[in-house]
Amino acid sequence: MERTIINTNIRLNLNRPEDRRAWEYLQCLDRKKYKSYSRAVVAAINDHFSREERLAADPYLETREKEDAFLEKVLDTIREGLQSSGAGLSGLAALLQHVPATSPPTEQAMTDEDLDIATDFINSL
Repeated sequence: MERTIINTNIRLNLNRPEDRRAWEYLQCLDRKKYKSYSRAVVAAINDHFSREERLAADPYLETREKEDAFLEKVLDTIREGLQSSGAGLSGLAALLQHVPATSPPTEQAMTDEDLDIATDFINSL
């Protein structure tokens, strides 16, 4: 008869910082997500070793993941800024309409309206 359930023990030495941190994670489990320590440990082990396998197959994976996370954070910041500003893209479009497309800008004084639009755009970033 094949065993379908295996019981094993885990020993944590709370004098070791990494063991203590693991114990603290287990104590603060989201019980809706993880019904038991076993479910959390299984998820952690599977995630850890599958990530190691992916990194072994693609050594640049971690760098790309960091770059992707950074770019996503930049995009989120820009989106939040545009959503929170009253002008949003219309402020940028209005600012760009005042710049001639074919000739270099001349030394003209900006109007108060132009300064307000530019300030709103900068503040939205």
